[in-house]
Amino acid sequence: MPSGSPSVGELLAQRAGEEMALNDRYLNPQLGRIVRALGYDRRWVSGEGAHLIDDRGDRYLDLLSGYGVFALGRNHPEVVAAVEEVMAARTANLPQLGVTLLSGALAEELVGRAPSSVDAMVPANSGTEAVEAAIKLARAATGRGRVLYADHGFHGLTLGALSVNGNDEFREGFGPLLQGCDPIPFGDLDALERELAAGDVAAFVVEPVQGKGVKLPPPGYLPGAQERCRAAGALLICDEVQTGLGRTGRFLALEHWGLEPDLICVAKALSGGLVPIGAVLASRPVMDRVFDSMERGVRHGSTFGGNDLAAAAALATLRVLDSEGLVARAEHLGELLLELTTPLAERYEVVREVRGLGLMWAIELGPPRGMAGRSVWGMIEHAQPGLFAQLVTVPLFHDHRILCQVAGHRMNVVKALPALVISEQEVRRFAAALEEVVAAAEHVPSAIARFGWRMARRASAGRRPATAPDRGAA
Repeated sequence: MPSGSPSVGELLAQRAGEEMALNDRYLNPQLGRIVRALGYDRRWVSGEGAHLIDDRGDRYLDLLSGYGVFALGRNHPEVVAAVEEVMAARTANLPQLGVTLLSGALAEELVGRAPSSVDAMVPANSGTEAVEAAIKLARAATGRGRVLYADHGFHGLTLGALSVNGNDEFREGFGPLLQGCDPIPFGDLDALERELAAGDVAAFVVEPVQGKGVKLPPPGYLPGAQERCRAAGALLICDEVQTGLGRTGRFLALEHWGLEPDLICVAKALSGGLVPIGAVLASRPVMDRVFDSMERGVRHGSTFGGNDLAAAAALATLRVLDSEGLVARAEHLGELLLELTTPLAERYEVVREVRGLGLMWAIELGPPRGMAGRSVWGMIEHAQPGLFAQLVTVPLFHDHRILCQVAGHRMNVVKALPALVISEQEVRRFAAALEEVVAAAEHVPSAIARFGWRMARRASAGRRPATAPDRGAA
């Protein structure tokens, strides 16, 4: 930056209000179009616990949680303090040809909370990087090339992780992807067994609960998959990037099924919402086969993996999970949320199913029985599959100050990932607001009219992106 450039504090004060213009000029203008079209273009100025706060002081219940990053809520004071402490300590961070304390302490903590099948950690910077590492470790440890994954599974967007991503909308245009990565239906043990029979499969990577749509596995599926992988000499990789660290009412979701995977990927909530981090927890046999000599001791790594700032934030996150009883809290509040919302499937024709595990929740929508409603639904789906779900998310945001998401591309599923610190009162508020919005959406033609009017009003207001100042020559 040019000399005399403002400090961070000065930037926040002097250029407040330029967020969208800067995004449209230098980052992703299509994201800006989406945000403006839905009317989500608030100027967020702070975050506290389970809430985002805009420049007018309005508090929004954040059920998006940064796609699960803010499990402890935003700016948890203990995590902030831990990062400040390690910065004040001026540690000898990232010596590279050497090791430091905090990363090892974090590995010890994570291994101590994980199944006995894993006893080492490979540091990473994100969930997708952890998945990339797991693929590499599995191939090196087994000497095999193929990796199986479940359709509709989501494992990240870098090239290797994208190769085991079961969603075409993310893969399109980025090929050719890694060879030897093959999809199988989620929940189909026979399909898994057929693929394993060839004897060339290094690993099967699976989310215990699929994040896209919050799809729970059929009874017996995950234990059965583990058994079949072991019999075939393939490794089981559990992707706990979103489901881990208390989200489902267990420290790791795999505990619901008593799984003992060879590799476990974690990230998101481990950061405490402050410093990017990821990790692969690995079995000792895998580690010994991959790093089998001094010459191969650095065959996989990451420049910033295991840095002290990330480790400090992660260690503080684990302490908060324990001290505030957040894992048990997620189980209790998740049961309450299901209790309050499951009856919607009986009360309203447009609700197909309500499902969840802990504080990972979704409601699936479908066409009503009436001819007029079904006709309008069909027209909506023909124009834009999944649009009906916005008849729930948009009013929740504008009328109730609740931020949540459509669970996936072309899906009429609304998803919520509340912070684990959310209050029981806020859970009840969300359930009540949801029913009000669903009741309105039940009358499909009028709901579409309201939605269209809202979008038209947004367009007519002329809220187009402003041009960001060109500071390149400043």
